[in-house]
Amino acid sequence: MKGIPVLILYGNNSMQAEVIYSKRKTLEIAVHPDKRVIVRAPNGTSSDIIKGMMKKRSRWIQRQMDYFSKFEPRTTNRKYLSGETHLYLGRQYRLKVNIGEKDEVKLTRGFLHVCSRSGRDQKKIRLILDAWYKARAKIKFTESLKKCFPKFKAWDHEYPQINIRRMKSRWGSLSSRGVITLNVDLIRAPSECIDYVITHELCHQEHKKHGSDFYKLLEKMMPDWERRKHTLEITTA
Repeated sequence: MKGIPVLILYGNNSMQAEVIYSKRKTLEIAVHPDKRVIVRAPNGTSSDIIKGMMKKRSRWIQRQMDYFSKFEPRTTNRKYLSGETHLYLGRQYRLKVNIGEKDEVKLTRGFLHVCSRSGRDQKKIRLILDAWYKARAKIKFTESLKKCFPKFKAWDHEYPQINIRRMKSRWGSLSSRGVITLNVDLIRAPSECIDYVITHELCHQEHKKHGSDFYKLLEKMMPDWERRKHTLEITTA
């Protein structure tokens, strides 16, 4: 069910929410992990009552939004020098930079060995490592989608294509054409977290918005999604 947008002003701040009316007796305010504020209200509840309740709980709402903001993907400043640690599938690997005959990356015994033909130039090392991450992401994300998609066969959706790129504030998205775009940095998280993000996006094939029906489907498909999401948040923070 699509909510009705409501905007309230309090002090120098503003806050937007979606209001969903139904046959219920009480008014409920919830903040979802994507920071959307959902208000569930009895049929016929006036906008003044809803705005008044939101103003009354504005501090709590803001605290919830601030809490979820801490877990958005963030880019760590890296110098791409030997001794630095980098994540891959939830594990920390120490970087070793060497000069070699070709540009390549090898993962062995807790180390990321990066070989460069052009010396230890930091920009070049970053380009080599980024290309390796993207190549690994394509393999791992494809494997995860192949594993997760069969759970959704009852809904008869087309098998989605995967697009991989770096995103500033999202782990994944589903386009109107059915293409799943995944943040390349997701390859740094454990495999179970990759499965969670892909399952999340597959749920959007059936429910475009983060409403109650969406979360019911997500719970059905992945009962421990909140634990996986928490793991994703603490691993990549």
